[in-house]
Amino acid sequence: MKHKSKNNNATRNISYSEAINEAIFQLMEQDSSVFVMGLGVDGSGAVFSTTAKVAREFPERVIGIPLAENSLTGVALGAAVAGMRPIFTHQRMDFLLIAMDQIVNHLAKWEFMMAGKSNAPLTIRAIVGRAVGGGWGQASQHAQSLQVLFSHIPGLNVVMPYSAYDAKGLLISCVRSNHPVFFIEHRSIHKEEGAVPVEMFEVPIGKAKKIKNGKDITLVGLSAMNIEVKKAVEELEKLGVDAEWIDLRSVKPWDKEMIFSSVEKTRRLVIVSTDHKSFGVSAEIICSIAEEMPRTMKSVKRISLPDSPVPAGPAIEKEYYPNFVDVINATVDALGLESPFKREDIFATEKEQIFKDVF
Repeated sequence: MKHKSKNNNATRNISYSEAINEAIFQLMEQDSSVFVMGLGVDGSGAVFSTTAKVAREFPERVIGIPLAENSLTGVALGAAVAGMRPIFTHQRMDFLLIAMDQIVNHLAKWEFMMAGKSNAPLTIRAIVGRAVGGGWGQASQHAQSLQVLFSHIPGLNVVMPYSAYDAKGLLISCVRSNHPVFFIEHRSIHKEEGAVPVEMFEVPIGKAKKIKNGKDITLVGLSAMNIEVKKAVEELEKLGVDAEWIDLRSVKPWDKEMIFSSVEKTRRLVIVSTDHKSFGVSAEIICSIAEEMPRTMKSVKRISLPDSPVPAGPAIEKEYYPNFVDVINATVDALGLESPFKREDIFATEKEQIFKDVF
């Protein structure tokens, strides 16, 4: 029986993880070719509760796997080209590195090598263990945000939704797509709530979302870094700065039309991403603007992770990850203004709370 509601436009507030749960459930309810596989998907934790409902309702199509990422990616690819639509779930994005041979040499190239006569509709969910807003010290082997690595490979698409609404809509689009897509989540936004329609809907891959209109400067946020952009936008309004806020949502393909249009209006840009600074998402966007709109920009800034592995421990993580003060300071600097905020002032309060929480 298909999921129904009395009002096709009905929405309610649910969390990001609940939105993922609902998307997978409705996909599996509608299409018998959809199934879930991954370490712990059928376990008590259900991958941070994101597969709990489908594990109960469709136990024969929710498959727990052993620690064999490379070979199991080959199994998922085989199922996809045979007509199934697997959702391969990884509790940590870092574990995808073990499967690079199958991902890069086979999955990404499949459609090309088959001259477009065969597709590989495989959706790979990958979770970044530590994200913006606070963590518990997952360190450099469990907290990497590797979207650039996979975006560089021809044949792969990459999305990183920020809101619960987009988590549901984009996941449905990914699974219905006939191409391999990486659906990347940050652990810190799993509990974030938002209005999500009851019925199934799609958010198109490759389209950004304009969250706020503005005229002074364009702020582009990616995934969990939008938490910091939101705080910054609120503080900037108090300073009289009218920022335009765009959630990138899709890393590859990315929405050139929306970002170019915004930059043409504001002529100033700050990109706030979750990857490392060198050769990152922000570098790609800025280079594209320089190539195609060379006389448009007055100022450009990029805020990313340092070119260093992720440290372990909540106190030092606060020093490592950018926050809303960095966004504010980059914005006012681009506008030639003075900032009333200092990063160390924010840290002093946060560090006191961290040590209270830890000890």
